[in-house]
Amino acid sequence: MSHSSDLISEDIIQYLQNHEQKGLLRCITCGSVDDGKSTLIGRLLFESQLLFEDQLQAVEAESKKFGTQGDKTDLALLVDGLAAEREQGITIDVAHRFFSTDKRKFIIADTPGHEQYTRNMITGASTADAAILVVDARYGILSQTRRHSYLISLIGVRHIVVAINKMDLVNYSEDTFNTIVEEYSEFAKKIGTGQLTFIPISALAGDNITKPGSNMPWYRGTPLMHYLETVQINDEHMQNAPFRMAVQWVNRPDLNFRGFAGQIASGIVSPGDKIRALPSGKESTIDTITTYNGDLDRAVAGQSVTLTLQDEIDISRGDMITSASEPCAVGKQFQTTIIWMHEDPLLPGRNYLLQTSSKTVKASVTEIRYEININTLEHIAAKKLELNGIGQCNISLDQDIAFDPYTDNKDTGNFILIDRMTNNTVGAGLINFALRRSTNITKQHLDTDKQIRSELKSQKPCIIWLTGLSGSGKSTIANQVEKMLVASGHHTYLLDGDNVRHGLNKDLGFTDQDRVENIRRISEVAKLMVDAGLIVLAAFISPFRSERLMAREMVEDGEFIEVFINTPLEVTEERDVKGLYKKARRGELKNFTGIDSPYEEPASPDCEIRTTTMTPVQAAEIIINFLKDQKII
Repeated sequence: MSHSSDLISEDIIQYLQNHEQKGLLRCITCGSVDDGKSTLIGRLLFESQLLFEDQLQAVEAESKKFGTQGDKTDLALLVDGLAAEREQGITIDVAHRFFSTDKRKFIIADTPGHEQYTRNMITGASTADAAILVVDARYGILSQTRRHSYLISLIGVRHIVVAINKMDLVNYSEDTFNTIVEEYSEFAKKIGTGQLTFIPISALAGDNITKPGSNMPWYRGTPLMHYLETVQINDEHMQNAPFRMAVQWVNRPDLNFRGFAGQIASGIVSPGDKIRALPSGKESTIDTITTYNGDLDRAVAGQSVTLTLQDEIDISRGDMITSASEPCAVGKQFQTTIIWMHEDPLLPGRNYLLQTSSKTVKASVTEIRYEININTLEHIAAKKLELNGIGQCNISLDQDIAFDPYTDNKDTGNFILIDRMTNNTVGAGLINFALRRSTNITKQHLDTDKQIRSELKSQKPCIIWLTGLSGSGKSTIANQVEKMLVASGHHTYLLDGDNVRHGLNKDLGFTDQDRVENIRRISEVAKLMVDAGLIVLAAFISPFRSERLMAREMVEDGEFIEVFINTPLEVTEERDVKGLYKKARRGELKNFTGIDSPYEEPASPDCEIRTTTMTPVQAAEIIINFLKDQKII
């Protein structure tokens, strides 16, 4: 005779087997602060656990553990636990909740409502099939409701259920529900949201969560759980798209096997299919599709595979393997939508790292075309993007990448921006299209190059970049160094901060964004002068490490020498040759470095000069000796 424990085990085994065949819905909860997201998730977990117990005919101990009668004490404990997790760790990761019913498996990304955590919401929405937008019936549509709505629409979440919560606190009023539906529907038309469904709920009381609530007989729609169980998941959507796979690894254990490993972003591929590698444009044919469990006759979107080709063509990590008949585009200048996620603003001209698929390149925003006002959807002029700002921006890369517009393919049309100094992710972006200038402008080959120009001058060209506070002595020392170099027969040019602002940069002020642009222009000019074979001296405050690094990377290794003119603020302020510090202290001069604008000292300069212990001539001699040690002169 079978024991009851054996029967339960068989039920569990059967359940688990059926469980593997269920579809998976990836979902995100979002909305404003205190709209009831934690309570709602707690209720969904609580109710799904009851369904789980009913299906498995769980023993009484298990039933009591979660409360088969729907005891709200258990629900309250679960909600308290979710709230505690939010307080302790929400700034690090999005909390993901896993549960299942007899029809479907679920992963719910539990994102915070606070505006400063918009980046967490973007992370959760990036892979979501559906979104539960929670609205407090007492307050209706708030600013953060609009922000989250715009973002999930922007990211392309196709199914949105607006869960109008806390109906118990407005006496289950149908008029209140209808008013919110009307207001939100008008807003949704403007932003072009996906498929909308409105459900009035009380997460605390359980109304319209798994079954219709008796308190709202006027509502004849579906409960929330039923919606989540039946909303269509288009699993074949990306399989029907053209084949795309970013190369994450090149396997070559021996000369007889060279495979290209990655996860298929879209499409279906089989041995014998013609492919194109981008950005090179080389073509070949798939030979084998290899996995850990053996070779495949075909592979589809979402699978991780290794492809071998019939031809030996050059493909590197970060390249894109695509269908030969439907390749994606290649470019390095784009119009994009950028969501800024850091306290330090996005500044045009500043260099960032851009990561898309498995490729990382250098990038800078060349223009913020406009910022989007989330409440009014108005396009407003902007010179920078602050935390949580959303803007249409032109962006330029240092090399070509393969891409699709985000609306065509999320995986090949998205990117993140990374701060080069801290390695923090500071922005997320969507590629809208390549700018025509990206393909219309090509680099012209010239027969006379830097080496020839340098040999004519019998010198090694370089940039000597002097940085330090105003009044530290940069210009004086740079002038002395140039006199010594010219006296010994060298060809030089001195770029000085004040002089350049009389001409090339006379249109720039002293805001952070203007300072970034000031140094970008100077760096480009200095690079051209190095190409001309000159020794260039650049004397600029250049307060930000990021822009000094940008200037260094514009030229070859060994051609950039950072000289830190290390003079303490109290000394430069005491000197105050131009009277600028006095004006800054009186509030007459805004954005003055060292007073109300920061100066980031070099972490490891090539040469350091302490002007409090030496004369300008002695300082210049140190730099000259350094140039000799480096065999530049």
